[in-house]
Amino acid sequence: MAELDRRTLLKGAGGVGFGAISLAALKWGFNAPDRKQDPATCKATDLSDTQKRFVISNWPEYIDEDDGKYVSTLSEFEKETGIKVSYTADVNDNNEFFAKVSNQLGSCSSSKRDMFVLTDWMAARMIQVGWIQKLDASKVPNLHDNIIDSLAAPGWDKKRDYSAPWQSGLTGIAYNKKKVKEVKSFQELLTRSDLKGRVSLLTEMRDTMGFALLAVGADPAKFTDADWQKAIESMRKAKRDGQVRAFTGNDYVQDLSAGNVLAAEAWSGDIANAGDDNLVWIPPEEGVMIWADNMLVPNLATHKSNAEKWINYYYEPEVAAKLAAYNSYICPVKGAQEAMKKVDKDQVDNELIFPTEKTLSISHRFMALDEFQNRTYEKDFSDVTGS
Repeated sequence: MAELDRRTLLKGAGGVGFGAISLAALKWGFNAPDRKQDPATCKATDLSDTQKRFVISNWPEYIDEDDGKYVSTLSEFEKETGIKVSYTADVNDNNEFFAKVSNQLGSCSSSKRDMFVLTDWMAARMIQVGWIQKLDASKVPNLHDNIIDSLAAPGWDKKRDYSAPWQSGLTGIAYNKKKVKEVKSFQELLTRSDLKGRVSLLTEMRDTMGFALLAVGADPAKFTDADWQKAIESMRKAKRDGQVRAFTGNDYVQDLSAGNVLAAEAWSGDIANAGDDNLVWIPPEEGVMIWADNMLVPNLATHKSNAEKWINYYYEPEVAAKLAAYNSYICPVKGAQEAMKKVDKDQVDNELIFPTEKTLSISHRFMALDEFQNRTYEKDFSDVTGS
């Protein structure tokens, strides 16, 4: 699962915004020499010993919250460490967030954050251009002791020197069983007449086009330009014919519940947490896409040690189990399934949190792209989502 791709939640903005942001990010580029940094020299004095605070940017709906007698993992971290956490859910899209911080990081200026959480492919790129600080392994022993084997050694950070998975998850499809009969495949999303105009797909290119490639018989982990053209043409046709209502982020959940959308490409945890028994998430017949999001400490972070305490804390099995019980994403921590017996017995065998080998056997990843391929494919996709 280590090198797989993840959603981009363009919350409330739709495809046009994604297209503009994506193209702007690509124009800046990651390989420009004047934007590459040396994290060993582009760093700030760590003020953690005197300033008990920590600033993190994460994705929406991704952490448990205090509720009555329930004390969240964040509140417990603050109590245990004395560190005040400034937690903001402002990572709505990988490309969009890149646009927020690229000028600062690319010029060795502060992003005003001690940590942010990004999907594998974007995390890899930021590490490659030297925008991310190396973690002190002695301060994150739980990470190295407890990370699950499938996430332990991605090709872009083989020793987890710079990154730590926050959560992982599956992308499949969802439908409103009160409004429509079972939807079994991605191909049905693109072709079924009773779904016309009431289908939403994700703005994450690697998720959506991964399914499109599978639907035309290609392997997302190893495909040709001819495969790509066949898959992207199927997307153009679905959009042109009015089959697809919108390309969105996680606001598809509200549309599914309201019946504005009957079926959607969907992230597993979103549906599990929707609070609507009419919404059904399934792995489509083509298989599932799988991804992970990663905690990263950017250059010039001023509370790096506090950030490392955060990582180490969330790699305690009991803490990881509590977080996973809340958001129902794949837990990256060994021992969490055993710990879940005390946290929530009903979740111990939840495959969305602890997937079986059978589930993993139908999972797919999107192949690594060079810069030219990335520019070409992102432009093709944004032309569809923004048209």
